Amino acid sequence: MMEMKILLPSIIAIMMSIGVIFIRMKASHKPVSVKKIILPPIFMSTGALMFIFPYFRVTSMEILEAAMAGLLFSILLIKTSKFEVRDNYVYLKRSKAFAFILIGLLIVRIVAKSILSQEIEVGQLSGMFWILAFGMIVPWRVVMLLQYKKLVVTN
Repeated sequence: MMEMKILLPSIIAIMMSIGVIFIRMKASHKPVSVKKIILPPIFMSTGALMFIFPYFRVTSMEILEAAMAGLLFSILLIKTSKFEVRDNYVYLKRSKAFAFILIGLLIVRIVAKSILSQEIEVGQLSGMFWILAFGMIVPWRVVMLLQYKKLVVTN
């Protein structure tokens, strides 16, 4: 039963990662906007509602650990997200490294989840991984927004 609690979310994470790679590839063909940059973290923030339920609550130290890991992982995403101006519009540059980084992060997530699930309850672990993901997407999108605004002002 415990393997299923780890296996099913891992399969879902793999499918979501594949979806993100395809979305990112398509995104390089469409102009970027402030809305497209800031909406993903806003939509993801609704996941914080899980912490209403005691099953998902985490300790202060677990919050700090997960947020710091997310911040470190965000550096990889920031490094692979660059913009360019084409035809007076701002586009996200396609990065071959992005797919490999995303797959690498997914592998790290699956391995960490299977190791940590032996020590930490599944609900708590889910909360920690949500914090990690949110701690990764927010800095990444903030930097993207700053880069976008800087590019728009200079052009």
